[in-house]
Amino acid sequence: MILEQLPLARQLDLVFRELKEELTSLTSGTVFVQIRNNMVGKFGIRAFPLESKGTEVKKADRGLSESHQLSFRQTALESLKLKKWSHGEIQFEFAMRQNLLCTSVTFESNYNMANLLGSSRNKGHEF
Repeated sequence: MILEQLPLARQLDLVFRELKEELTSLTSGTVFVQIRNNMVGKFGIRAFPLESKGTEVKKADRGLSESHQLSFRQTALESLKLKKWSHGEIQFEFAMRQNLLCTSVTFESNYNMANLLGSSRNKGHEF
């Protein structure tokens, strides 16, 4: 399978499938996906594996269920419709609250000044 031939949505679907087992043991965290030229590079989870109430620290009994993961993946895929850049990072935060999955999405676009200066010479701009 050649990554360049896969649409970004399909790549993101593969990311969530790869993280399935880890998400099964987490109730909160952030899935991050680094993108360059609309291709997924590095991805993973920044996890919050322990919760505390006062001095009591405990590990979550169980993480996201199959239906929670399906909902989470659908949210992530829908969010791609709002992305307008080719280089950056997407962060998908998630947390279980009273057996309800809460998610939010953050986009971070990245630009390279060397590329900007190199392309501006071709357009006749001077700095």
